[in-house]
Amino acid sequence: MKNILLRYGLLSIFFIIITEITNKIINLKNLLRHFFIDFISIDQINSYFEFQDKWHWLTYLYIPLIILIKTSVISLVLYIGLFLLSKEIKYNQLWDATIKAEFIFLLVPIFKIIWFYFFQTNYDLNDVQNFYPLSALNIVGYKGLEAWFIYPFQVLNLFEFFYIIYLGFQIGKLIHTNADYGLKIVGLSYVPALILWVAIVMFFTLNYS
Repeated sequence: MKNILLRYGLLSIFFIIITEITNKIINLKNLLRHFFIDFISIDQINSYFEFQDKWHWLTYLYIPLIILIKTSVISLVLYIGLFLLSKEIKYNQLWDATIKAEFIFLLVPIFKIIWFYFFQTNYDLNDVQNFYPLSALNIVGYKGLEAWFIYPFQVLNLFEFFYIIYLGFQIGKLIHTNADYGLKIVGLSYVPALILWVAIVMFFTLNYS
């Protein structure tokens, strides 16, 4: 359990550091300022950034909390899938495997930094928000696309593919079978849960956009 918590702590720290670096490099504050200028006054914008600076430390709690919720829920989904297939395994082992797999997504902000620093140097807030490296959205583009289609096109990406493959490999090793059987478990548990989550996000986006 100690090693699991250590990996969780390292994952959280890495995400916090990369998030801070990303925000600095893409100049997020300036992008937000340009976005807000069409909707609210300068005084309101300044008040917003003062409030943001004051409570910025909450980021250091928010990111670990999101990671904890995400990995815990995915581990639970996998645990249920294994239980239904009569495979016994400790929840902590699944949580450890999920945390290991989550390190793959550290590459997403790194690719984002590289893209906007070296390739697309002229960008706005919408470009940054809707960019997801190596995803289907990058192929079709977000402009002209219905808002409720953006998220599913973002989820269709190579990082998610490698995440599923790695989870399958880890589970196969944990239950002493092989990666193919592990992928079967992931395909019967995590993938349907992911599709359901995407459908929920699409539903709320459609109703509130």
